[in-house]
Amino acid sequence: MDADATIRRVLEEHGRLSTPATALATDDDLYQRGLSSHASVNVMLALEEAFGVEFPDELLRKSTFQSIGSIRGALAGLGNAVPPA
Repeated sequence: MDADATIRRVLEEHGRLSTPATALATDDDLYQRGLSSHASVNVMLALEEAFGVEFPDELLRKSTFQSIGSIRGALAGLGNAVPPA
């Protein structure tokens, strides 16, 4: 599984971003690109389903979903098969 491609697909489908997810840099601020609090919940739920994980309460903060890189890091920290960047 290509983690970045999956994250970008989820963002494209659920993030309601002003920029296509495929055009984003890994460290682009997703909130500056239009991600709302409501959309971030939908992104989180879709990521949980896509990666077969559950985000613990301590990761349910804005910084976790700030960028593709921060999402990837959070997923890697959950013991999933997502290698850190």
